[in-house]
Amino acid sequence: MNLADVLKSKPGKCRLERLDPKFHADLSRESAADLQARQLVELQSLQSLLYAERRNSVLVILQGMDASGKDGIVQHVMSGMNPAGCEVSSFKAPNTSELDHDYLWRCHKRTPPRGCIGIFNRSYYEEVLVVRVHPEFLDGERLPRGTASGKKLWAQRYRQIRDFEQHLVENGTRVVKCFLHISKEEQLDRLLQRIDDPARHWKFDANDVRERGHWDEYQQAFEEMIRETSTDIAPWHVIPADRKWFARVAVASIVLQVLQDIAPRHPEVNEAQRRALKDIRKQLVDSQSESSAKGRKSKG
Repeated sequence: MNLADVLKSKPGKCRLERLDPKFHADLSRESAADLQARQLVELQSLQSLLYAERRNSVLVILQGMDASGKDGIVQHVMSGMNPAGCEVSSFKAPNTSELDHDYLWRCHKRTPPRGCIGIFNRSYYEEVLVVRVHPEFLDGERLPRGTASGKKLWAQRYRQIRDFEQHLVENGTRVVKCFLHISKEEQLDRLLQRIDDPARHWKFDANDVRERGHWDEYQQAFEEMIRETSTDIAPWHVIPADRKWFARVAVASIVLQVLQDIAPRHPEVNEAQRRALKDIRKQLVDSQSESSAKGRKSKG
C-alpha cells in the first residue's frame, strides 16, 4: 500500500469527520517498526545525495492540535539524518520584529537552502488557524487600512499561501504538508499523561487546555485550510495520529516518496575536473612516497 497516495487530500475536498484517526492500514506495531527501520536507511541515503547535489530542497510542514505528536515525528522520522543537511524550525506567537513584516516573512527566511531538508513544527498556516479562531490577534498585526476582512481576508490568505508554495516548488523546494489528525479522546489521554507523569510535566502547557475548549472551531479551520490549500504541487496529507507509531511511519513514507521523485544523484564531474583530481592524487601519493623514503633513510 502506498501510504502517501492513500493519505493525500484532493484539492477542494476534506471532511475530517469521515477520516478515522485510528486508521493504521492493516499495519501492526511490530510490522511498522520493521518498515520504519528500512525507511530510515533509504532516507539517510537519499538525504546524503540531496545534500551532495544541492539542486533541490524539501520543506516538511507539520500541523495539528496540541499533543498530536509533532515533536515525536521530528524525533523519530528524522533520526539518523545528517544534521548538516536538516534543520527544524518551531514557530510560536510572532514577536515585535516579526509583526513588523508580513506573516509569511518569518517563515520564508527559514525555508531550507538547496540540498537540505527543513521541518516546520507549525508554520505560516497558524495565520489561518489560531488567528482565525482568535481573530482578536489581527489587531496586533497592524494590517494596512483597507485590508480585506472576514471571509474575504481568509480567502485572500489562502490564495497568498498557494502562490507562495507554488513559488517555492518552481524554485526547487518540494513542500510536504502533513496534518496530524488526532481524536479529542486521544488528545485528552495524552494531556492527562503529561499531568500524571512527573517526567512529562515539562511538556504540559495550560494554554493547551484552553485551546482544547475551541476544539470544534479548530476542526472547522483545519478542514477549510486543507480544502483551500491542498494543491497538485503541494498537497496536504491527513495523517491518522491516534497511533503514534503509525503516524511516524506514514510521514516517513511521504517524505521518502518525495525524495524518490526528486531522485538526487552525485554531482557530475567534467573531464577537466577528473584530470585535476588525477593530478592531485598523484601529488598526494608522490608526497607520501617521499616522506616514507626520508623516514627510512633517517632510521638507517
